[in-house]
Amino acid sequence: MQGSTMQGFDGRGGIGLHPWLWAGAAGLLLLPALAMRFYPQAGVAWTALDFVVMGVLLATACGALELGLRRARALAYRAGFALAVVTALLTAWVNLAVGMLGREGDPANALFVAVLAVAALGSARARLRAPGMVRAMAATAMMQLAVAGIAMGMGRFAPVDLVLTACFALPWALAAVLFRKAR
Repeated sequence: MQGSTMQGFDGRGGIGLHPWLWAGAAGLLLLPALAMRFYPQAGVAWTALDFVVMGVLLATACGALELGLRRARALAYRAGFALAVVTALLTAWVNLAVGMLGREGDPANALFVAVLAVAALGSARARLRAPGMVRAMAATAMMQLAVAGIAMGMGRFAPVDLVLTACFALPWALAAVLFRKAR
């Protein structure tokens, strides 16, 4: 490792670990199946649709990570990109599994589509270039806080839901800081 760049195992600046990334995703998808088979008392009850949706989420995250990690050599860029992808994955997963606000089916959880849209559209507009990614991730952090504010204004959510929703702005903001460092 030298400066803010990282020479990968493939000798071209790539991280060379993509098989581990995809294997890890497959392992994560396998966990609920194993829990259902060997630990029924755990209460895990996924349907085929649950596996398909989670498979699509994980494949999308892995594909995005492959793209972002190969896009730049700067370690700060790679870390920012990975953090943004993981935050997006967690936002979607938590929302689909239990709902970030209230319960799983609460219509207020649709607000998080706007957060993910700001991240995706902002990244596309930036063409994944670090200066634009700074703005995209900062805007995403602000949208996350706006969703928390809107939810607070609704007056029907527990304070812990609002705090956790607001806390999800932190990784978006940290991603912006990392992209700024990568410029």
